[in-house]
Amino acid sequence: MQYDRLTKGVAVVFGVLTAVLTVVGFLASPAVLFLAAMFGASTYLMYYHLSGKMAASVYERVERRAASETRGDGRGGFGAGPREEWTPPRDGDRARRTAERVRQERQRRQRARRAQGARGRRRTVQQSSGPTPAEAYDRLGLDPSADESAVKQAYRERVKETHPDTSDGNEREFKRVKAAYETLTDD
Repeated sequence: MQYDRLTKGVAVVFGVLTAVLTVVGFLASPAVLFLAAMFGASTYLMYYHLSGKMAASVYERVERRAASETRGDGRGGFGAGPREEWTPPRDGDRARRTAERVRQERQRRQRARRAQGARGRRRTVQQSSGPTPAEAYDRLGLDPSADESAVKQAYRERVKETHPDTSDGNEREFKRVKAAYETLTDD
């Protein structure tokens, strides 16, 4: 339900492959018909899933099983029996909202990178959102020539030292280390 468009696209491709392989199977080699049958079965299962019939069938079977295992003495057998107020999950909407937030955040980062690139080599005044790269390298105890793997390693070591859950941890210093790492990485 989260990837309806992708699944529809794959189903269409599989459908076209089924048709092409069926024609090739009849014209060239009957062995290709087996491959066409596999693609056809996959296409049908994707259609069955996208139509919602698969989920409805599963939910119906579960409820039927729960109802049949309920004993006549009023006590439940399998679970507590079917719940009439229950509706199937609708995570397609939630997934779309999450994907939209991720897409917007990615676009924001891309715009920021483009703006940074448009400024060329010109240095800007320190941003209030975090330390300068020089300060970030200093907080992590690194030389400015350190590569990304060295930055990650130093970050992991400093986090272990400063994490608030450790005995000698310091929340303020932990946040400063995290800000330094975020300044030096694209994440």
